[in-house]
Amino acid sequence: MNAKQLKGKWTHFKGELKQKWGKFTDDDLKQIEGNYDKFVGKVQERYAGKKAELMKWAEAWHEKPAPKPVKKGK
Repeated sequence: MNAKQLKGKWTHFKGELKQKWGKFTDDDLKQIEGNYDKFVGKVQERYAGKKAELMKWAEAWHEKPAPKPVKKGK
């Protein structure tokens, strides 16, 4: 995942990030706000020992297909 990809999917990504990796605070997410370098810094700060695992998870999250929009009934 690169900086442009993170910024583009930040709104969806941050919810799943906090759910899966609970050490991220709301303040952390506000500070990151889609900035890749800040994201990597917070990963290092919160999960230094699991940084590789978290980054692998983030890459896999990015690679999964986007959810299909829900069709509204007529």
